[in-house]
Order: sequence, then C-alpha cells, then structure tokens
Amino acid sequence: MAMAIRVFLLLLFFLSSTNIGYSLFEDQVGLMDWHQQYIGKVKHALFHTQKTGRKRVLVSTEENVVASLDLRHGEIFWRHVLGTNDVVDGLDIALGKYVITLSSDGSILRAWNLPDGQMVWETSLQGSKTSKSILYISKNPKADKDDLILVFGKGSLHAVSGIDGEVLWRKDFAGESSIEVSHIIQSTDKIYAAGFVGSSKFYVYGLNADTGKLLKDDHTILPCDTFGELLSVSGDKFVVLDKMRSKILTINIKNGEISYKQKLISDLIKDSSGQAVILPSRLPELFALRIDSHVLTIKVTNEDDLVLVDKINNAAAVSDALSISEGQHAFAFIQHEGSNIHLFVKDVNDWNGDLLKESIIIDHQRGNIEKIFINNYVRTDRSYGFRALMVMEDHSLLLVQQGEIVWTREDGLASVVDVTTSELPVEKEGVSVAKVEQNLFEWLKGHVLKLKGTLMIASPEDVVAIQALRLRSSEKSKMTRDHNGFRKLLIVLTRAGKVFALHTGDGRVVWSILLHTLRKTEVCEHPVGLNIYQWQVPHHHALDENPSILVVGRCGPSLAAPAALSFIDAYTGKELNSLRLAHTIAQVIPLPYTDSTEQRLHLIIDIDQHAYLYPRTHEAIGILQREFSNVYWYSVEADNGIVRGHALKSNCIHKIVDEYCFDFRDLWSIVFPSESEKIIATVTRKSNEVVHTQAKVMTDYDVMYKYVSNNILFVANAAPKATGEIGTATPEEAWLVIYIIDTVTGRILHRMTHHGCQGPVHAVFSENWVVYHYFNLRAHRYEISVIEVYDQSRADNKDVWKFVLGKHNLTSPISSYYRPEVTTKSQSYFFTHSVKAIEVTLTSKGITSKQLLIGTIGDQVLALDKRFLDPRRTLNPSQAEKEEGIIPLTDSLPIISQSYITHSLKVEGLRGIVTVPAKLESTSLVFAYGVDLFLTQIAPSRTYDSLTEDFSYALLLLTIVALVAAIFVTWVLSERKDLQEKWK
Repeated sequence: MAMAIRVFLLLLFFLSSTNIGYSLFEDQVGLMDWHQQYIGKVKHALFHTQKTGRKRVLVSTEENVVASLDLRHGEIFWRHVLGTNDVVDGLDIALGKYVITLSSDGSILRAWNLPDGQMVWETSLQGSKTSKSILYISKNPKADKDDLILVFGKGSLHAVSGIDGEVLWRKDFAGESSIEVSHIIQSTDKIYAAGFVGSSKFYVYGLNADTGKLLKDDHTILPCDTFGELLSVSGDKFVVLDKMRSKILTINIKNGEISYKQKLISDLIKDSSGQAVILPSRLPELFALRIDSHVLTIKVTNEDDLVLVDKINNAAAVSDALSISEGQHAFAFIQHEGSNIHLFVKDVNDWNGDLLKESIIIDHQRGNIEKIFINNYVRTDRSYGFRALMVMEDHSLLLVQQGEIVWTREDGLASVVDVTTSELPVEKEGVSVAKVEQNLFEWLKGHVLKLKGTLMIASPEDVVAIQALRLRSSEKSKMTRDHNGFRKLLIVLTRAGKVFALHTGDGRVVWSILLHTLRKTEVCEHPVGLNIYQWQVPHHHALDENPSILVVGRCGPSLAAPAALSFIDAYTGKELNSLRLAHTIAQVIPLPYTDSTEQRLHLIIDIDQHAYLYPRTHEAIGILQREFSNVYWYSVEADNGIVRGHALKSNCIHKIVDEYCFDFRDLWSIVFPSESEKIIATVTRKSNEVVHTQAKVMTDYDVMYKYVSNNILFVANAAPKATGEIGTATPEEAWLVIYIIDTVTGRILHRMTHHGCQGPVHAVFSENWVVYHYFNLRAHRYEISVIEVYDQSRADNKDVWKFVLGKHNLTSPISSYYRPEVTTKSQSYFFTHSVKAIEVTLTSKGITSKQLLIGTIGDQVLALDKRFLDPRRTLNPSQAEKEEGIIPLTDSLPIISQSYITHSLKVEGLRGIVTVPAKLESTSLVFAYGVDLFLTQIAPSRTYDSLTEDFSYALLLLTIVALVAAIFVTWVLSERKDLQEKWK
C-alpha cells in the first residue's frame, strides 16, 4: 500500500502544479471579459482617400475623441481621447500628412501624424477673453512650402507654422471694440477677419499675412439686429438672418469695403409660417434655409441678389460642397420617406439632373439623419461615384455606397448615462436524443484535446481547437440563465435617448430601441434621458411574465421641463407603454414594495412639493396606505447647502382630484453654514446590498456590531474657496468636513474635519463603512480615508459565546428613533492616483470579502482589498491581529500591477463602474463604462465554491484510473510476496 500512496501523491502533485498560476494566459482572453471601443457622436469628418496608403476617414466627436477610421470596415486605425474639458473645436489636414485639431476654446493646437496618430507638435495659444474659436488652414500649392494655420480663439488671431507649430505672429482683438470674429478670409498677401460687435455692428479688419500688422479696418451698422451665425457663401460674401427671422441680409466685403442688401423671406417663398434657420452647410454661391419642413436652396448672384433655386420637401440633412474637378462642386441632401432614405447628389451649378440618386432602407430605431459627409471616387468607367458618411439621431455612424450600407458603428454606446440589469429567461426542459449524442461526442472529443494540451503533445491546430472549444463550452452567449448567474442582460440608457440590452457573455447587442418620448420634436427640442430602473421583476411563481424596466426622461435639462416615462420589455425591447406627464420630475424614489404582478412601486417627486405614485392602480394605493407611516426620503440642495428629510402627509388638494398624488412634509433639515461649507459630494448605500452578518468578531473573541441601515447618508462639504480645481486654494483656506447622517431623523451620527484638504471627493458606502478619496494640499498627495460605524447599544452582546448560544438581544427591532449609541473607527492613507470613480464588489449573500474597484485617472480599474483599508491596522499588530488577517500599517496603499482587472486595456473616458452579484457567491460581474465598455468577472476571495473553467477533468480521471491500477498492482504484488514468505 505504501507504493500506492506514493504514486497517488506524485500524481496529485502533478495535478495541482498545472494550475498554480492565476494569471490570464493568452488563450484565456475573451473567456471571462470583453472590451469594446467607441468614439461617440461625430461632429467633424474628413475623408483621406489618396491613391497611396489606406483609405480612411478622420473624425472628431462630442466625446472629445480624435480618430482615424478604416473606410472599408469602419474599424479604428488610431484614436486619442482628450480630456473632459478639452472640447474639439476644429479639424483639418495640413501639408497632406498632419491632422490638425483645435480644442479647449481655441487655446490648444495639435498636429497628429496621419498614418499612426502620433503627436507631432502641440502649441498653447494665449488670449485674454473667452470667444468663439475658428480654425483655418491656408493650403500652399507648392509641396515644399509651409501651410499657414490661422486660429482665432480667446479674443486673439494667431498665425502658426504647420511644420513645427511655431507661432509666427499674434493679433489681439480684445481691445478692438470686443469684436467676435466669425470668419477668416485670406487673399494673396492679406488676411481679413470679419465679425460682429453686439448683434448689429459688422466689422472687417485687414492684416498683413506675413507679419499680422493691421492694414485696414472698416465697419458698418446694419439696419437691424441679427440672429444666428454668420455663414460664408464665398470668399467675400456672407448671409445672416435678422432678429425677427423674416429677412435675409447679404453682406459683401470685397476689397475690405462693406456693403449689404436685405430681402424678405416671403419674397422667396409664399405662405411660410415657420421660423427660418440658415443651415451651416458650406456651398459655393449657395446656402440652405430650413423653414417648416422644407429646405430652400438659395443662390447669391454677383449683384448680391437672392434667387430661389429649389425647394426640397422633408429634407433631413444637407452636406458641405465637395470639389470633384476643376470648377465643379457637388453636394448631397437626404429625404426621409418612412423607413426609406433617399440620397441625392447634385452639381451645384446644374440642378436639372442628379449626379447620384439612391434609396436605402435604414432601421427606424436609428432615428433621423442629423449630419452627412460625402466623398467621391472614380469608377472603372471613369464616371464619378459617391460614398456618404451619415451621423444618425441615436449617434450611430453609417457608411453608404452604391445604395448599400457598407458598415455601421454603434457609437451611441460611448455616452451611457445609466445602467441596470435583468435576468435572462429560464431554459426550457426537454432535449432531443440526437443532441445528447452530439453533446456526448463533443464532450469526449473536448477532453481528449484537453488531455493532449495538459501532456503538452497538442499540435498548433489542436491549440486553436482547444481555444475555440473553450469559447463554445463556456456557453456564455446563450440567451438563457445559467446556474452560476453569469449570463445576464446589461440594459443601458444613452445620452441620445436610446436603450440597449447587452449580453454579459460577449457584449453583443441583443436589442435596442430609440424611445419616441426622448426624440427631438417641436414639442420637445432638447430631450434628456435621466435614469433607468427595474420596474417589474417576476420571480419563480410568475416566470411566464417578462421583466420590464422604467426609463425616466424630460424635455430639457431644467427641472421645470415636461417629463416622460417609458416602460420597456426587458427580453424583447418592445415599448409596452409611455406617458407624457402633466407634472415635472425632481426625484424618483423606488419603494421596497411590489404589487401582485411584481411591479415595484415608485414615488416621483415634482418641483411643487408633490409626490406621485406609480403604477397608478388601486392595489398600489392600498399597499402605500398600509405602509404610509414607513415611507421616508431625503433631498439635497447642494447650491443652498441644505439637506432635508421628508415623509408623506395626505392627498393633494387640487381642483381635479388625483388619488395618486400626495403632499409631503419636512421632518427635519440641516442647513450648513454657507460662509464655511459647500456640499460637493453625497453617497448612500445600495438598496440591493446584502449584509451576511451584523456581528464582527474582533481579536480576543470580542464582538462589535455593525451599524447597518439603508437610511444613512454620507455628505462631504468643502470650504467655499476650495471647491474649484486643485491648487486654487492654499492649505489654510481649504478644509473638508465629513458628515454621516441618519436620513429618517436627521441625526448627525459622525462629523470629521480634514484641514488643508479639498475635493473632488469620490466615495462609496457599503455595509457600515464609507471610503472616500480627496486631495491633501499640505502633503501634495491624494488620500483615501475610511470610516466604520458600530452600534454600541448592543454592548451586552460582546461575549462571543452568548452569540453562539443564542443568549443575545439581536432579535429586538431596530429603529432610527431609538437613538442608538454609535462609535466610529477611522484611518487615512496616501494614494498614488487621482480617481474618476469608486465602487465596491457585491455578492449574492454578502459572505465574500469586499474589494474596492477604483477607476484611476489612467482609465483603468484597480481592485483593492478592503483589508488594506481596515482602520484597525497598526505598525506592529499583535499575534492575534495577525491571525485575524490585519495587515501592518503603512502610510500608503499598495498599487500592485496584477490587481488591475482591466489588465493592459483602458476604458477610455471612464465615467462609472457598476457591480452585479452573480448567483455564485464568490463572484461579481464588473461593468465599467465611458467612451469604451468593459466587463469582467471578479472573485475577491478566489473561486472557493467552484472549479475553474480550465480545470482538467481528463487529468483527474487519469489520476483516479492510475490510482486504482496502482492499488490493484500493489495488492497483487503484496499477495505474491505473502505467498512466497509462507513457502519459506
């Protein structure tokens, strides 16, 4: 038997040694995570389709992204995500090889290498006031000459070299009657800057192109105030609307001399009642005027007269003009007809025919076309063909060529504003015999391949097959629930008002819907999607019902804007119902009550101090009446420095009786002194967080009880002078004041002051502790602090044996009105990084250790064990504290490169992190979103309750067979040896 045991131990050691690493290997990429890259809604686009090199389109977006896209497939060649405040104002190409971008209100000019996106140079442009920014590049026909880059921004005009970014000269217009330059025009040796002072004084300045010296200035006072932007229709002609939008003014600045004419719109088109708007499309000697549902194309003659060229019905977008040959320009416009899109390309000088006329069918869930950019190419028959880049209402991007959609990009996902989750449907029972046989064959084949891989005898083809098998066998993309709870739907709301359902397995879009309540209309010009909530979550007794979600939005950023609700089926994406509300929305409060159909009750608070109950059913009213005295909530008025607590009072007293409307009363209020404190951050616990136990066993078998409540609010206040960016206040002028408040009674449970510190503050509240990040001006470093709150009213339960034997008072009810005695423990640590977001892992039972998920300034997500933020850490922990797992105290928190759950990837423009508990207690799903999307699984305490996906069952089977064989062989040898000894 001794030999059998030795063989078993040897094989067991070999088995265990194959899985001693926990790193992510190359063949594991994509098994447990996915990463998607986006760019956002396109603002500017330039085609680069030279005969040499790859064909590409250069774009800048509303997410401050500059990117180069493959014109064939829409993939990203390169991109740069600029800072949140580094808004891109202009995009152009210089010297045929540099991509030039102007950003930050005309103060930063950059050149990027066109093939690979490397920065060539960057120039900071100075100015004395805020103004509109303009980028103009004078193309030099000589290849060996420099392109002069003209930039107006911050009230100054700069001339910059395209080769090295050197500022050649600067002209400050801040003192020149405060002109707002609208256009830059260049002649051979002169530069003209034209713009308005106020809304009726039109100025033109003539400058020397080489030195920037002022040569001439002229101005005129127009007969009326103007509306909108000044549009250039040629080098020296402009058009603008008057303030009443009833006239069009034509301005000519030939040779620096100003002249103008005006014409009534009613003289061009009869019976027009709508408001006129000049479209920003740049067309030679033409401009487009939108009025009602029509677009008028109007020609400016040499005598500055206006002539109506065409009237286009239902036009959605008009492109800029494109030069296709010497003296020939083309432009495109779009007409909508149901789900059909008609694309027309016309010659600017010949309106009798069409250069191109195509019809395309586009998914109506993409909405209208908002922008169009065109590019031409030469067909094999030497005629001109055209391709069109279309920016849709849902922020997606399409390339259309020869009547077909070549590729699409769902770039609306770069602007996620809120996230919720939904379970997938339960898998139906019943499997065919053929499927069982096929699965058995695949199972045997798979384990043979795994065995070959373990024994390192697999060929390269086998390695590829093993990786493909892992992807298939994980079943991660099935549209049914799995027993571990890894497969779910991530339902996200985007800034465009579109809702996407993403599969957590592979990140694919399961369904999407553009909500009509959040679409731009004459009634709702600036729709805003606010939040997304779980509305109906059927449980096991009602699994035949599909879950549904609630989307809340309003028609504008103001709290007084009209509001709307949409109800969507979480499985199909079908809009079940929508409501245009007669009241406003200031706050939405999900209540912890559901009706018989599993619909969750919600209170919607308006700006007139009324609360409205949804769903509007008699059953919901009955439930709320029973729990009337248990409904509490709070509101934060950050600008006024006030936190209030509220409770329901009675039904509203209106002329029209509404039994679903309630008045409420203020229970308490905390007014912070405005001269010393300003609210900069608030955070509370998640309502779905599960706390496994309230007791925490300390060293020497001492027990402390966590103060756990859903009615706790963390408030961070800063000194008024320290509410700006870091460095705007001195350490003596800066301080942070931290409050932990009970939102039922308004009692301040804890208050702490950090002197010499300022925000921004990022915080997360979990169980009985809060962790927050801020900047220490005295130490010139970031810090993270932790506060843990404990309930002292249960001091007689500190004996762990009483707790084990059940001799305690833990079953007594807990109420905020009992005024429990609380004690706190706190500690602060230095932290290396600036932070964009902080979240904490959630698990289904709350047993697994917690990890903090920190979104760093480098757009990565760092997992930090909560034990590093234990306030009981000391320099020399006792033996009992070491056994408990308390880590010795250091002044800084460790940054371990292997702790980045995003690995080497970046979630560019990181804005938020969401954690979702899986059914498997050890595991959480982590979803990070920004310009990019990233999802992974994380196990803070390792996967102690499951085997890993790459566990070798074949090797285990081989071990058992070998063990049985060894036992049999040793038994036979032992019997033979005994027999030989007996014959001696």
